[in-house]
Amino acid sequence: MIFEKIGFKIKNIFKPKKKNEPWLDYYSREERSIKFTKKSIYHFMKDNVGDDKDLIALNYFDNRITYYDFFKSINVCARGLREFGVKEGDIVTICTPNMPEAIYVFYACNKIGAICDIIHPLSSKDELKIYLNESKTRFLFLVDFDYENYKEVIEESLVYKTILISPSQSMPLALSIGYNIFKGIKVKKPKRSDHAYMTWADFIDAGIQNKKPFTADVKPEDAALILHSGGTTGKPKGIVISNASFNALAQQSAVNVIDVRPKDKIVTILPIFHGFGLGVCVHTPLCLRVETILVPQYDEKRFYKIWKYDKPNVILGVPTLWEGMMNNKRFADVDMSGLKYIVSGGDLLTIPQEMKINKWLHEHGAKINIAKGYGMTESVAATCYTFPGTNEPGSIGIPMVGNRYKICDPETHKELPLGTEGEICVNGPTLMMGYLNNKEETDNVLRRHDDGELWLHTGDIGYISLNGIVYYTQRLKRMIIVSGFNVYPSQIENVISKHTAVDKVCVIGIPHPYKMHVPKAFIVLKKGTTNTAKVKAEIKALCRRELSVYAMPKDFEFRDDLPKTLYGKIDYRTIEKEENQNK
Repeated sequence: MIFEKIGFKIKNIFKPKKKNEPWLDYYSREERSIKFTKKSIYHFMKDNVGDDKDLIALNYFDNRITYYDFFKSINVCARGLREFGVKEGDIVTICTPNMPEAIYVFYACNKIGAICDIIHPLSSKDELKIYLNESKTRFLFLVDFDYENYKEVIEESLVYKTILISPSQSMPLALSIGYNIFKGIKVKKPKRSDHAYMTWADFIDAGIQNKKPFTADVKPEDAALILHSGGTTGKPKGIVISNASFNALAQQSAVNVIDVRPKDKIVTILPIFHGFGLGVCVHTPLCLRVETILVPQYDEKRFYKIWKYDKPNVILGVPTLWEGMMNNKRFADVDMSGLKYIVSGGDLLTIPQEMKINKWLHEHGAKINIAKGYGMTESVAATCYTFPGTNEPGSIGIPMVGNRYKICDPETHKELPLGTEGEICVNGPTLMMGYLNNKEETDNVLRRHDDGELWLHTGDIGYISLNGIVYYTQRLKRMIIVSGFNVYPSQIENVISKHTAVDKVCVIGIPHPYKMHVPKAFIVLKKGTTNTAKVKAEIKALCRRELSVYAMPKDFEFRDDLPKTLYGKIDYRTIEKEENQNK
């Protein structure tokens, strides 16, 4: 079976399911008996590839890189890092879009026992300053168009060497020349005499020249990766992830994509600075010997060409990506009959959106429905997935194999019965080691319960049905209390989304003189739809029909667009801030 090819070993003793874990019924005996690897990230991936080094590992703008060349580049990068004094336990920072060079550096760091800190290349200067200061990183790989924006921050940090990488570095020759003529020439670069910076070519040359032997004793419990998230409080934090946790995600994911085979193709448009992108869309497919098509940013023409000519079998993304695909008129002639998996995560997929996407997929020849995943960076990425037979509308599936879920009272943290709403708590092999230099926040999120196990408190509200399927309701922090009643914005958003004129909607709580807070809806209508009194009246009527009196929005505000976070989610915090400033 395919999961045996990526590190699964079957135990002889069958684990009986517990009465409060009905989701185990959906897994086979072999899947429930999963044994997680104790290898490093690099060696786990390398050993799973085995002798199939002639297969394609990465595809970057039609430059197809074999596993042979992939491992060769990783080795040269590892030697380059060693040449500049990077040793076991040191932190190396990557700040780039989805590029082959970033993938090489990630695995090279792991090969020599260094810790890889990956940052969003569109982070603000203040955010970058926080990240660099927290990690005390000395070595930075930066996409070259960020140099001018970040140079002052870098100069004030502990970074002593920055390697600048052009997005054109691994492009085919003709495309690389075109990029440099039209875009690259405009990018400001440091003077050659500035020894704090060097080019990717110079770094690689240093790696080639370094012939010294090296070894690294990388243990499964060692820190391997730092990702960044707002956590459950919204404040930027570094999330430290071990080799064991990152590899466990790949093993779990392999169970969920059981039909994937070597030489299949995945579109990796989710960014590598996110656990979902790096763990599920890079590490997992590479371990499965799947061709990983790296997409640095969404471009309608390029994206269409990938689907038209590469015919990918797997894609993972956020709801805004699906909207972009459906609105792309070029996709009218795209055949998706070869699509094996399409997975949505990172944000709530409303039931109307889910139905719309499925209809669109079937119209394009797909024989599948969209699947959903749920998780947090604190657990690397997904911890729950719509395994076959669990893809109920509005659900997030069942806990991934090896994980345990329970619903707790947000105040007392006591476990609640099946079918009862409360805070989603997760236990499993992919939990983070903790927040970087922040024990207080770590202890607030990772709690040891009465059963002696460590549980991740997600800050999300949901419930587990009697048949083990999990339903996400809302962020705990977004919950609106109206006259003592709990109101969940996602419930209202689901209702408003049913109106045919509505494109996007976000609901927040606003102050009220005696109800404390009441809901307010911010709505973006579809292109070509006018904001008329009739449309507003219809939306109001829809809400009256399907919502409780206390959940009825106090106001409806129509906008041309809604703000988004760096990860493409609707940024409800910015809307809340704007609303408070207008009072």
